Amino acid sequence: MGYYIGRERKARKAYGFDEVALVPGNKTIDPEDVDISWKIGDFTFSIPILASAMDGVVDVGFAIKMGKLGGLAVLNLGGIQTRYENPQKVIEEIIHSSPKEAVEIIQKIYKEPIKDELIEKRVKEIKKENVPVAVSCIPQEAERLGPLAQKAGADIFVVQATVATARYISSRKKALDFKAFCQKMSIPVIAGNCVTYEAAYELMETGVDAILVGVGPGAACTTREVLGVGVPQVTATIDVAVARDDYLKQSGRYVSIITDGGMRTGGDICKALASGADAVMIGSAFARAKEAPGKGYHWGMATSDENLPRGARVWVGTTGTLKEILYGPARLDDGSQNLAWAIKTSMGYCGVSNIREMHKVEMVIAPSIKSEGKFFQETQRLITTKREG
Repeated sequence: MGYYIGRERKARKAYGFDEVALVPGNKTIDPEDVDISWKIGDFTFSIPILASAMDGVVDVGFAIKMGKLGGLAVLNLGGIQTRYENPQKVIEEIIHSSPKEAVEIIQKIYKEPIKDELIEKRVKEIKKENVPVAVSCIPQEAERLGPLAQKAGADIFVVQATVATARYISSRKKALDFKAFCQKMSIPVIAGNCVTYEAAYELMETGVDAILVGVGPGAACTTREVLGVGVPQVTATIDVAVARDDYLKQSGRYVSIITDGGMRTGGDICKALASGADAVMIGSAFARAKEAPGKGYHWGMATSDENLPRGARVWVGTTGTLKEILYGPARLDDGSQNLAWAIKTSMGYCGVSNIREMHKVEMVIAPSIKSEGKFFQETQRLITTKREG
């Protein structure tokens, strides 16, 4: 299986969202009758969408708003919200810096220590609004911050690294024992990120409740450029979903798959779900919301790395409210708004009534699917962009 890319060296062809399309079903279903909810632990969410734990996207106010709209926003415990008493003032410094200064300023800002009392404060601020509280940190901080966040009232804990595995080998650092950590935590644990069958299966065996899929696909992430590491999201999601299904047969326990990053439109989300995802995590789409703390700016979680930054500060603009992005009415025709209805409509066309059925939808390799017959759209949008610029 695969292609020769050199003498005695094979490689698989991998696919991203722009290279595949979904095939309509032999029956169609009224979108109003489609169920797009998903579950993790004792929680059921009405939409299969999470907001990424990025400081330009999620703060306390955004998390509350997202929760009230039926989704889940993840607060970064290693970010500005837990380092500074007045985080918005610090974010203003980032968004008003010049492109040349941005990375250096971000690095300086993130050197401020994480404060335990601010973790407790932020969790309680969200909790008092009666919405689920999800928080995130890197594996190196999980043993310390996990119990702290749980005691403060967090409902879901995310352990997130650029690449996460159940086996981390280091002569200098202590590895996080995912199995021991999951046993210690009484709330659902999400782990990531990974893109392979084997790594995902081993993480599932540790007891995690969900897996994040994706290395480097985000709009503000430069991992693929800096390190050359990553797998296109459709192939990565399918491979990890197969691991989930095999693990379910072996253990009887279902581990949810969350495709993380690389999705700009409702169509991309639908393709992720058809690839086997139970939900998706997106950042740039929400960075465009009026409620986002970045005010139209978005930067990657690894931008602050003091040795090798793997993120950029990008301008995505502000296009609408969070409610418009999730539920409409859409005021743009590019698929970036009314994401929930896009999912329901796509599922209705494919003849499936829930996300588990969406996993079985037929897909085709279609690299021209977005450009076929779209000459006037492409040229006129290009002209409009030039005029506005």
